[in-house]
Amino acid sequence: MNFGGTHFCGKEHLGTKLTMHLVGYDSVTNKITRSDGGLALVSNAGVVAASWSFSGILSHWNRKHQNAVYVPSNHRIVPENQYSYGKDILVCEGTDPLLFTKAIFDKKIYYDPGIKLEKINSGHPKSKKRSQFRIKLKDLPLLYKKVTNEDVAKQPK
Repeated sequence: MNFGGTHFCGKEHLGTKLTMHLVGYDSVTNKITRSDGGLALVSNAGVVAASWSFSGILSHWNRKHQNAVYVPSNHRIVPENQYSYGKDILVCEGTDPLLFTKAIFDKKIYYDPGIKLEKINSGHPKSKKRSQFRIKLKDLPLLYKKVTNEDVAKQPK
């Protein structure tokens, strides 16, 4: 069993039939209006399949991403699995949880689960879980107050 695919705010995913909602967020004022709100994956019948509280997800975001460096890469699988990295990196400073929330509402950030259950018919099924929120590289400046493109090949004198 595999649960995956990109889930965007306010749009039903064709495979899972779940829609991601921001509960307690006012997009007009860009404010959180309910302290008990958060992000939820909800079925058409109103059943919550997964949820994240604003307090949990936003404190995690702020702690992990207040200052961050992103290293763009290229990936190919033919003739074999290979990665390459350039000399440019993005140094990002000063985030705000509301920048993150707005980017979710604006469909710039999407939920990309990688949850699967292997050996389901055996006596010992094994689960693998990975839940990630993703954004395209070109949209990263939406999440930070300052973004600098740095050339790591330049050596200080």
